[in-house]
Amino acid sequence: MSALKALAALLTYPEAGLKASLPEIGAVLAADRRMPETNRAELANLIAEMQASDLMDAQERYLGLFDRSPSLSLHLFEHVHGDSRDRGMAMVRLVEMYREHGLEIEARELPDYLPLFLEFLSLLTEAESRPLLADAGPVLAGIGQRLSRRESRYAAIFAALSAIAGADVPAAEDHGPEPAEDLAALDRAWEEAAVTFGPESMAESRSSCDRVAAMVARMAEPGVRP
Repeated sequence: MSALKALAALLTYPEAGLKASLPEIGAVLAADRRMPETNRAELANLIAEMQASDLMDAQERYLGLFDRSPSLSLHLFEHVHGDSRDRGMAMVRLVEMYREHGLEIEARELPDYLPLFLEFLSLLTEAESRPLLADAGPVLAGIGQRLSRRESRYAAIFAALSAIAGADVPAAEDHGPEPAEDLAALDRAWEEAAVTFGPESMAESRSSCDRVAAMVARMAEPGVRP
């Protein structure tokens, strides 16, 4: 198991199978020296928390973060395109790239789902996967910072991804724990800002599309193969 595959597993919905795999996942991540020692310690704390938690409690915590908080969505293109048509087109292109590299996805899984993207990267060499991971860096850093503000141990996963990508990620501002009503307001603001109209929003959309196009184009390069 690679570190990317291990991190992908940690980001999936907690089930009995994942809990049984936590010792193996922990060993893989502890041995990966691309991540600083403090980061590996934070990942160990997350795994210990998941091992000690009642499964239903872990599932509720996961749903509260990633399913009920739009600003923490694990669907990458949602942070880039919102609900615009561009997201659908980007996903079609991403599915095509997955298939070209021998990865078939289940019909129920959206191609921009982060654990699936990490699973794909785990099939590539480090030289091939790091630039792709770095392309997603701004989105990953944003999710990680929002998790830090919620004092969630899941933030360690996003710090690890930034370390593996070799990306410089700005530190999250220390605002202390966020009151629940403030977190709800942040999510509402994030949703409202996801799709806007007017000249400025069109420029932002072109910039976002350029980043996604660069990611997909790099996947299509002849040398990128599992």
